[in-house]
Order: sequence, then C-alpha cells, then structure tokens
Amino acid sequence: MNNLLKTFTILAFLIMATNCNKKQETEINNVDEQNVDSSPSVEAIVDPILVKGQELFEGQGTCIACHKPDAKVVGPSIKEIVKIYKENNASIATFINGEGKPLVDASQYEIMKANFTITKAMSAEDRKALEVYMMSFE
Repeated sequence: MNNLLKTFTILAFLIMATNCNKKQETEINNVDEQNVDSSPSVEAIVDPILVKGQELFEGQGTCIACHKPDAKVVGPSIKEIVKIYKENNASIATFINGEGKPLVDASQYEIMKANFTITKAMSAEDRKALEVYMMSFE
C-alpha cells in the first residue's frame, strides 16, 4: 500500500510538472504571438509618399547624381536646400517644375535647369513626393 501511494504521488507530480510546462509554453507562445500581431508593421510606419519621393530622387529624377544628404557634390546638399527653403517658406516642388527662382546656389541654376525636362514631365504628386522626401532631411 505504501509503495502504491508513493507511485501514485510520483505519477501525479510528473503529470502536474508536464502539464505546467506545456501550459507555460502555450502562454509564452500566446504572448509572443500577441506582441507580434499588435506591433505595427514597417509598411504602417513608413509614409508611402516619402517612399515614392525617395524612389524618384534616386531613380527617375536622377537627383542623387548631384545632391547628397550632407555633402555638396555638383549641387548643394539636401540639408542645405531644405534649410534655405524652410527659411524662405518656399516650395521645392514649385522650383523643380521650373516655376520658382533659385534660392540656394544660383551659380548652379543652369545645370539644374537641364533636369527640369525630367521633373516637369512628372505629375504634381510626384514632384510633391520629391519635396516630402527632401524635407525629411531637416
């Protein structure tokens, strides 16, 4: 009888221990799944207009050939452009449509004017996306 009680007690303990571990693993998995499901996705965080602007800046617009974020290459840096446009409450989108005067480096205006063929062919939304992307460098 004593051996039967010991065996039963050990068996009950093993069942409890096994079930507790499974329950704990299930709870941990549920918590992990909840954290993953409730966290915003990268797509939800990134503004699609900003992404479009970056694509145009680095691709079709060929802007990256002359403008870098922090350094003057052929044209002024993006940060310098943004600073001056903000100070003058001006629109980059208007300028790249060929409708604004050069505010940053007038000596480079003739070189920039050659790109107006590309930027004028863009939609107003694309020019605005370029502006949004550039203004994100403030």
